[in-house]
Amino acid sequence: MSKKDFDAIVVGSGPNGLAAAIELQRNGLQVLVVEGKSTIGGGLRTAGLTLPGFQHDICSAIHPLCAASPYLSTLPLHDHGLEYLFPEIAAAHPFDDGQAGVLHRSLEKTAQGLGADAKHYFKIFQHLVEAWPGIAADVLAPLHVPAKPMQMAAFGLKAMQPATFFAKHNFKTREARGLWAGMTAHSIQPLENLSTSAIGLVLMIAGHSKGWPIPRGGSVSISNALSSYFQSLGGQVQTDFMVTSLSQLPSAEAVLFDIAPRQLLSIAGHKFSNIYKWQLEKYKYGMGIYKMDWALDGEIPFKNESCKDAATVHLGGTLEEIAHSERQAASGKHPEKPFVLLAQQSAFDRTRAPEGKHTAWAYCHVPNGSTRSMENAIEDQIERFAPGFRARILKKNIMDTAAMESHNPNYVGGDINAGLLNLSQLFTRPALRYSPYKTSAKGLYICSASTPPGPGVHGMCGYHAARRVLKDFPHLKKI
Repeated sequence: MSKKDFDAIVVGSGPNGLAAAIELQRNGLQVLVVEGKSTIGGGLRTAGLTLPGFQHDICSAIHPLCAASPYLSTLPLHDHGLEYLFPEIAAAHPFDDGQAGVLHRSLEKTAQGLGADAKHYFKIFQHLVEAWPGIAADVLAPLHVPAKPMQMAAFGLKAMQPATFFAKHNFKTREARGLWAGMTAHSIQPLENLSTSAIGLVLMIAGHSKGWPIPRGGSVSISNALSSYFQSLGGQVQTDFMVTSLSQLPSAEAVLFDIAPRQLLSIAGHKFSNIYKWQLEKYKYGMGIYKMDWALDGEIPFKNESCKDAATVHLGGTLEEIAHSERQAASGKHPEKPFVLLAQQSAFDRTRAPEGKHTAWAYCHVPNGSTRSMENAIEDQIERFAPGFRARILKKNIMDTAAMESHNPNYVGGDINAGLLNLSQLFTRPALRYSPYKTSAKGLYICSASTPPGPGVHGMCGYHAARRVLKDFPHLKKI
C-alpha cells in the first residue's frame, strides 16, 4: 500500500474540526486542517464590523459549554493565550415593570430571586448540578450505555419534556417561567416540541457549575488557542482552501468534514450509498437568525440593574410571549415582538471597545432563508427594556440569514444550530446509523454540529468523530 500524504485531513476549522484534529494529532497521527476562508474558526471569529476600535463576535459570543466541555477543558488552551472572563451573572431576563429573573453563578442566589419558586428551583438544580460531573460526558455524546444510568435517566426524563410542559409543572412565578423560556429558546424551535427542555437544563447547569465564560479578546481567541495547540503538536493548517471536490485533497486514510450535510453531499455524495444519500437529503434545517452588532456611545441603559451586570440578556417578556414568537418564526412568519438574545461583552472585556464606549451583539429567530429586515423589531425590543438605547448607537452592522450562510456555509438558511434540534434529530443527526460520524464511504467522516451532541462550542462532535477514526484505523495510532 502506498504511503498517504497525511493520516487524516479535517475539512473545516470550527471548534469541532479543531477538536477532532487535536485528538488525532495527540494520538500520533499526522493531520492537516483545511479552511475555505482566509481565517480559521468557523463560528468562532471576531472582527471590526462597525467602527475602528470596536471588536464584534461574528457568530458565537458567550460560551456556556466551552469551559464545561469534558474535552476542551482538558486541553492546555490557557498556555496558548486563552483567558476566560466569568461574569457573576450569567444571564438576566427582564420584564416590562423593571423586574427580572436572574441566573447567578450561585444556585442559592438564583433561587432566592424566584419568590414562590425558590425552594423548588433549588431542589431541581441542586440534584442536577451535583450529578453533572458524572453525566456530562454522557449527555454530550451519541447514544450509548451511560456510566451512571440512574443519574442519566433522571436528567433524561426532564430533558425530553417540552419546555412549556416543564414550566407548567415546575414553575409558578413570572420570573422563573420567563428565565426558563429564554434558556429553552436557545433550542431554536417551538417550545412545545419534545426535548426543548434539554438545552435549557444544560445551559442552567453550566451557569451554576462553571459559569458562562467570555473569552478575552473575542471568540476568535478560542479558535486561535485551539489552532496554536494543534500546531504545537505538529499539525498543519491551510487557509484559503475551499473544498468543492474530494479530488482537491491530498491523499489520506481518513477525511473528517466539519461541514453541514448539504455541503457534504455536494463534495462527496457520489461516494455514498443511496440510502445514506437519501437520509442526508432529508436532513432538516431549523429557523435562521437575523443578527445585529452595534458600536455604542455608552452602556445599554437597562431599567433593571442586574441586566447591566449580565453577560447575556434574554429579551421577550413572559414565557407566553416567547413561546408565541418562536411558534410564529417556525411557521414561516416574522414576529412583531421577537425573542432577542443579547450579549454585552464590552461590559466585562475592555479590549472590545474604546474607553467609555461599548459594543452590543444580538439576534432573533426568523424563518429559514428569510431576508426580511428585523432591524426595527430587534431595536424595539431592546428599547422596551432599555429606554434610550437607540440614542447611544454610533454605528450598526446587520447580517440576515443569507449573510450568515455566506459567512459560514454550515449555517444553511441562517440556521446556526446546523440542523433542527428536534427529538428525531437529537440523536440521529445527520442520519440513523450505528455511528453518526461514519458515512457510508470508507474513510469519510462527518464531525460538525450536525452530529451528536449538536450545537455549542464544546468540541464534543469533533472529539467523538476522532475517536471513531482511531477505532476504525488502529494502525494509525502511534502513541
